[in-house]
Amino acid sequence: MHTVVVGTSGVTASDVLAVVRGGARVELSEEAVAALAASREIVDALAAKPDPVYGVSTGFGALATRHISPDLRAQLQRNIVRSHAAGMGPRVEREVVRALMFLRLKTLCSGHTGVRPEVAQTMADVLNAGITPIVHEYGSLGCSGDLAPLSHCALALMGEGEAEGPDGSVRPAGELLAAHGIRPVELREKEGLALLNGTDGMLGMLVMALADLDLLYRSADVTAALSLEALLGTDKVLAPELHAIRPHPGQAASAANMLAVLEGSGLTGHHQDDAPRVQDAYSVRCAPQVAGAGRDTLAHARLVAERELAAAVDNPVVLPDGRVESNGNFHGAPVAYVLDFLAIAVADLASITERRTDRLLDKNRSHGLPPFLADDAGVDSGLMIAQYTQAALVSELKRLAVPASADSIPSSAMQEDHVSMGWSAARKLRTAVDGLTRVVAVELYAAARAVELREGLTPAPATRAVLKALREAGVPGPGPDRYLAPDLAAAETFVRDGRLVEAVERVTGPLR
Repeated sequence: MHTVVVGTSGVTASDVLAVVRGGARVELSEEAVAALAASREIVDALAAKPDPVYGVSTGFGALATRHISPDLRAQLQRNIVRSHAAGMGPRVEREVVRALMFLRLKTLCSGHTGVRPEVAQTMADVLNAGITPIVHEYGSLGCSGDLAPLSHCALALMGEGEAEGPDGSVRPAGELLAAHGIRPVELREKEGLALLNGTDGMLGMLVMALADLDLLYRSADVTAALSLEALLGTDKVLAPELHAIRPHPGQAASAANMLAVLEGSGLTGHHQDDAPRVQDAYSVRCAPQVAGAGRDTLAHARLVAERELAAAVDNPVVLPDGRVESNGNFHGAPVAYVLDFLAIAVADLASITERRTDRLLDKNRSHGLPPFLADDAGVDSGLMIAQYTQAALVSELKRLAVPASADSIPSSAMQEDHVSMGWSAARKLRTAVDGLTRVVAVELYAAARAVELREGLTPAPATRAVLKALREAGVPGPGPDRYLAPDLAAAETFVRDGRLVEAVERVTGPLR
């Protein structure tokens, strides 16, 4: 099994995906263990002094003014975890919880948190055992860390609360730890706080969204090309020299992908035939501009994620010169902004995708296709309601595009008086990514049927490869009305698992 070694300098997006989705094992590097031990010595020295140090010998948040005596400090660390494990609502997904733990482990291993090596090792052991703490939807304001979600993870390390075992059964966390030979941690000074103070949930969801959207944007280029082909549009607008004079890299990549899909098509260029038109509609002609802007947004979000993956987010932090200093690095604004920005791009890509689908179904704008791509229009309704479903999804995505990070709500007796809402931004982006997958799947279903209805014209080799793979996946071609929901679900899976892009790339080579 693949192993990810966590050192002191952070992790990569590939590391995150390998652990949270691929089940890779986690190991601590010798350098990380040494850094953990060195920073712990600093914390122990400060704990032995009479002067109060935030997070070591004081209360937390608005209660930071109280100095905690040595005999109460272990209880203090246990109590912060127990009291902060106050999430409510549905359980979040297993991959999100694994991201929470793995990214918190990444920061622990930086040597800036002051926890003992055995705490970090226990977290690695829990990940490797496939134990997943139960974490709830609500409880993070995206500042002072994803507090409630991370607290539920820390609670499981202590052998308390509930967790899901590798077999999917939910049991008391203590039982699961014992079954895998893992001793619960007994927290000492600063360790409870260090387990809670990070942007790990929102960052993990950002990394996963970036991976999903990378595939979806390539998928959307493919379906846009199929729609252009089905509408007998012109591919001249995709010429590289046209996109070079407006040098946005995402736009050029999207146009190049569409051009690659359309190479050798016998359907393009017929826009001057029976019903001459000078230009294709914006939803067709401007597809690279819209998808390209989204790609450039992905690039910006990826840069933010890379910086955050290299960061050590905790408060207070242990510095190399021996100081333990408070800071505000746990504020989720940098991550929250790009999560919201991506949701806006997703909504717009879905919107232009739906407009192409609607055009395919409208006999007044589809340039010779039957109404709603029906077999016997009037007797058959064709894909009329498939477009309704797509439109409902687009409307939902527009609502999800409202920024969470533009909101703030004070907490902790006004000590934490401005928060990022980054966790909320991440949660709604996950919903938006799912919605976009379905929107693209409906365009694929409609465009594939429309291409097949263009009798006497030969589609591009890449298009033929898509049609063949789609039919082999159990998605049928044109014909009388049938129970449509299973067909759309199969098309969704075809997009989601990457088979659409794979079918094209077997002909065109890698898409950009």
